[in-house]
Amino acid sequence: MQTSTRCLGMIKASEGFRPTTYLDVNGMPTVGYGHCLVHPESFPNGINEQQASRLLLADVQDAERALLRMVKVPLTQGQFDALVDFVFNLGSGRLHSSMLLADINAGRMDAAAEQILLWDHVGAQENPGLKARRQAEFELFTGHPATQQAPSAQSVAA
Repeated sequence: MQTSTRCLGMIKASEGFRPTTYLDVNGMPTVGYGHCLVHPESFPNGINEQQASRLLLADVQDAERALLRMVKVPLTQGQFDALVDFVFNLGSGRLHSSMLLADINAGRMDAAAEQILLWDHVGAQENPGLKARRQAEFELFTGHPATQQAPSAQSVAA
């Protein structure tokens, strides 16, 4: 399974394009569409949107491979896309150790969808950008909008 163009567009919209290196909310050097720089990567003169799109595709492929290793049940395209965005944003380690993955692999897709909504915090603070992103992932995962607020939120460093 591959990430849809809809999901790629969602990631681009959520991340926004930044041509020069900046520090993300965790203090990680980042560039383009949310590409975290890994030593010795450096873009002292910045990048253009074409370069950023290539980096995004490579990062998305990493997220896809991680999902294929961790998820043991069939997924719909929407579920796969939602999880690619989740892993792109939070990392495969967060999914690996989550109740979200446990629910998915147990076939509890409704419970898994609700778990997505809990990951909207940076530290102890709800983050409006993450809240919107998790809502979009929920909608991709389920195929319909969330109708109620998720139960108690989980503190997560984005």
